[in-house]
Amino acid sequence: MHNHGGEIYGHHYRLDYSVNVNCMGTPASVIEAAAKGAALSAQYPDVNCRELRSVLASFLHVKEDWIVFGNGAADVIFSAILAEKPKKVLVPAPTFAEYEQAAGVVDARMEYYILKEENDFRLDEGFLDALTPDVDMVFLCNPNNPTGHVVEKKDLLVILERCRQNGIFLVVDECFNEFLEDPKACSLLEELEQYDNLMILKAFTKTYAMAGLRLGYGLCANRSFMEKMAECSQPWSVSIPAQFAGVAALKETEYVAESMKLLRRESIFLKEELKRLGFQVYDSRANYIFFKAAPDLKQACGERGILIRDCSNYKGLAPGYFRICVKKHEENLELVRVLEEIVNG
Repeated sequence: MHNHGGEIYGHHYRLDYSVNVNCMGTPASVIEAAAKGAALSAQYPDVNCRELRSVLASFLHVKEDWIVFGNGAADVIFSAILAEKPKKVLVPAPTFAEYEQAAGVVDARMEYYILKEENDFRLDEGFLDALTPDVDMVFLCNPNNPTGHVVEKKDLLVILERCRQNGIFLVVDECFNEFLEDPKACSLLEELEQYDNLMILKAFTKTYAMAGLRLGYGLCANRSFMEKMAECSQPWSVSIPAQFAGVAALKETEYVAESMKLLRRESIFLKEELKRLGFQVYDSRANYIFFKAAPDLKQACGERGILIRDCSNYKGLAPGYFRICVKKHEENLELVRVLEEIVNG
């Protein structure tokens, strides 16, 4: 069930290209803050995450009571499902698997809008026709995982309005939004107050390389829904180290800016090299690259100490689709060298 990237435990590897966290690594200030939090482990965490809530609300320019925290974005997804208790959930496919897993907790019926290979797995206008009144909840990952494709704001607004007209609650997963060149152009953050059928998911996991600390959050202006989520969420789901780390991370503006410069440069390099080696490369705009190759590529890479993400377990994808993250140049050179070795036999 929980087949993701980052399955490093029990494996011998040199480079892990299967997870999509910031290639700059966790900021030193975040590690120091988490360590200070760990020193307070004898006490319970602030169940309301007061300091983190205040700092994040100011950072995003939202109201404090619009924020719900969780043990990673996945935790918030499950709480949202438990709060809404949908009977029918619609998702594009392929996309992040946790939406389906969470829906299963309440025995919701899943419906998939299959993204077409001939359209490079992009969301198309036909998705609007799938937004029918019998759908209770929609999950939309933007940028999508694993393809890295985005839905522009003008199209998001059409989807959001159609959802409101048909009584559908829309959850937009923006966990990779910060890696875009213009995050606001693909975000519905500014629409939260006008739409009570909208929730946005975000996390510290990817942007600040905090996967091990587990800190995600949801944003929603619907007070009734947020109260239900609070009832469905476990108390103390966010540890003291995670809360301290989150506060420190939000101050790392220079780190984020430098990370984005590195990402843009290395993403172009990797895409060009993958194409040169004969792989079919899709136009991902996130911090990972989606491509098609021989189905045994993961095994071949693993034998050489490099982990990549096999995407064949995503709904709508066959064997032969892979995802790799973008790392620093020296590591990317080594990945290209290994891939070249595999391709040339």
